[in-house]
Amino acid sequence: MSTALAIRISGINAPEQESGNAGMCAGRVLPWLQDTKAANVWGRWQVDFRDVVVLDDENKVVTIFNLTVNNLEKPANYDSLRTILITAAGPTPAVTRARR
Repeated sequence: MSTALAIRISGINAPEQESGNAGMCAGRVLPWLQDTKAANVWGRWQVDFRDVVVLDDENKVVTIFNLTVNNLEKPANYDSLRTILITAAGPTPAVTRARR
């Protein structure tokens, strides 16, 4: 028996990168947010381009997984991210703040 997990995916664009929003959203259903200098989400989370920020059910950072370093075409990287998402969506996520 399989159970649906509460995994939600959203994109957050870097401040001052608005010019790419239309292209990123075209033909997609992905929720897409535009960060601003005032909100400074990228700065507070200390993220970089192509980072996947995994949050727990209280919106606290569980881990950061970079897709440039960890290309998902490699099965080991795909499996690692899948495990991170499943663990974070479970009842007691293992919290690690290390950049993977």
